[in-house]
Amino acid sequence: MAGRPTVADIRALKGVRQLTMLYVETPDEAAAAAAAGIDMLSIVDPLWTPEMRAAAGNCFVQVGLLYRELVTTEDYLRAAHRAMKIGGDCVYCASSFATIGTLAADGIPVVSHVGLIPSKATWTGGFRAVGKTAASALAIWDHVRQLEELGCFGAEIEVVPDRVAAEITRRTSLVMLGMGAGPHADAQYLFAEDVLGHTRGHRPRHAKVYADFAAEHARLQALRQSAFEAFRRDVDEGSYPAAQHIVGIEEDEFSAFLAGLDDAG
Repeated sequence: MAGRPTVADIRALKGVRQLTMLYVETPDEAAAAAAAGIDMLSIVDPLWTPEMRAAAGNCFVQVGLLYRELVTTEDYLRAAHRAMKIGGDCVYCASSFATIGTLAADGIPVVSHVGLIPSKATWTGGFRAVGKTAASALAIWDHVRQLEELGCFGAEIEVVPDRVAAEITRRTSLVMLGMGAGPHADAQYLFAEDVLGHTRGHRPRHAKVYADFAAEHARLQALRQSAFEAFRRDVDEGSYPAAQHIVGIEEDEFSAFLAGLDDAG
């Protein structure tokens, strides 16, 4: 696809091909994802800046509006417009149906969340799969239908049985962004830290590691410490600063300076 895709472009790809999506936290990660041809990025609002928009290139960017950081519908509405003004392509909102509906009614493309919703996981038994019974799977479907009625653009579907996710994806007009939901969602969504192998804390079952940045970070930290120790030793031994690190002054100018000091008393 030439240029940065629109909501209409993303919708047109539903059922045509699977999209790729990454959650990124730095401009370097965003730029690497754009260069690699990743379709969509998820970037949380506190990290969303013009620098990140530039780094993201032609990636379609979902800007995450953080539940509990924002509270009222007006909080979300102001944050959503700010995110779109910077260049966001849609916003993520897992707040109330009333808030989601207000954003959608104001013309903001909204992605919400079904299945395991981390910020609300206590309601479904904690950080575990959702939709493993008929009743639970039907509750997810009902949630999706309500999001359709509110005018959402898409929904993240997280840690749901693959066959359940496949049926829901096939039956809804929403763009379904799958995370641990099998191979049939409209997009495959992973966190960059999992892909790069430097996850902090628990690594989810659906994560796949493609690089060992943890080992590289450890190597760089050891190199950093070694350099700092060498600097400290140089200072202790008097070998830093050396002549090449010092600004000189001509002898006559220095003598005049000393005389000036003496005259000044």
